[in-house]
Amino acid sequence: MKLKQRVVLLAILLVIFIFTKVFLIDNLDPSAANREDQRAFHRMMAGLRVELDPRLDHTLQSPWEIAAQWVVPREVYPEETPELGAVMHAMTTKKIIKADVGYKGTQLKALLILEGGQKVVFKPKRYARDYVVEGEPYAGYDRHNAEVAAFHLDRILGFRRAPLVVGRFVNLFTEIKPVATEQLLGTFMTVGNNTCFYGKCYYCRETEPACADGDLMEGSVTLWLPDVWPLQKHRHPWGRTYREGKLARWEYDESYCDAVKKTSPYDSGPRLLDIIDTAIFDYLIGNADRHHYESFQDDEGASMLILLDNAKSFGNPALDERSILAPLYQCCIIRVSTWNRLNYLKNGVLKSALKTAMSHDPISPVLSDPHLDALDQRLLSILATVKQCTDQFGPDVVLVEDRMTLSHL
Repeated sequence: MKLKQRVVLLAILLVIFIFTKVFLIDNLDPSAANREDQRAFHRMMAGLRVELDPRLDHTLQSPWEIAAQWVVPREVYPEETPELGAVMHAMTTKKIIKADVGYKGTQLKALLILEGGQKVVFKPKRYARDYVVEGEPYAGYDRHNAEVAAFHLDRILGFRRAPLVVGRFVNLFTEIKPVATEQLLGTFMTVGNNTCFYGKCYYCRETEPACADGDLMEGSVTLWLPDVWPLQKHRHPWGRTYREGKLARWEYDESYCDAVKKTSPYDSGPRLLDIIDTAIFDYLIGNADRHHYESFQDDEGASMLILLDNAKSFGNPALDERSILAPLYQCCIIRVSTWNRLNYLKNGVLKSALKTAMSHDPISPVLSDPHLDALDQRLLSILATVKQCTDQFGPDVVLVEDRMTLSHL
């Protein structure tokens, strides 16, 4: 080989080496990942307030088609959603063309079909904002406003695993009764001057109806996930027994996480880290009722843990149920991206962000101030728990890098 050719070849190899080195550093250097987390946080904060605006700039003019296209195995909606306000506007204003009893479950709800064929789940108001639910952390009726708040917290934490929720007022006499099925209509009654219904569910009783203010009822509507994404139900490994005097194994066995790690789908893939993300989410909102969870069907552990049914939350701002955090303090691992996001939200940022995110909602104010204050206090407890783990095992063991590329087709 001639000298000139050798020089050219060496130059090409040098360029390839430099490019490869730069590429690897950028992708493996923790500081690069941290910078991306910070940029993602700033993007979230910039788009925090969502105006409910009916205008659509998307080539698909149906808000329901747009929302359906967002869903992928690891997200319900993408990071940047300029059409979010239009979809939520449709959820709170589109005509109700059919109303039925809710799908099976323990709590009162109604299944509504909106104009365009979109299913939504309607949960009625049962408590005033300042009402404190006493007793066990899972006590009381579902809280419609908790569903709204939980959805926006999901956005703020960057999980994007909760279906869209927005508040809505419905007129039971003019909007629901004319399109209600016989099964739902049979549960309607009048109490004083108020129209009420008690629906059909495990705990639904004629003696405990949900009542409107006259005919106007406040509630939340949750967007039904597309039928092309069937759900699979799983028993939560840290679920409660709900039986007095009988503890679940995790409540007395401190090495329980070691056993979970040997069981599919927690022995590989992202599911265990999803469980820990969910424990953090549930602790912040005070939800001790996640005895089961859903993922997409036949996912072999690859899809996300979907944050459905968050209404048993924000019941008592003075109660911090530490047992909700058991997956975190027993496993002592957490995603780096989750850890970074939690740190960005301390010093009052979380309360302020959630208040801003919910300010557009038709049922605003969604939460009372004591519940917002409780979020900041609980965040400090989470950060302290992670610090205990890193002090014991070291950050290299506790902070786990798990970033999965998401594609929206």
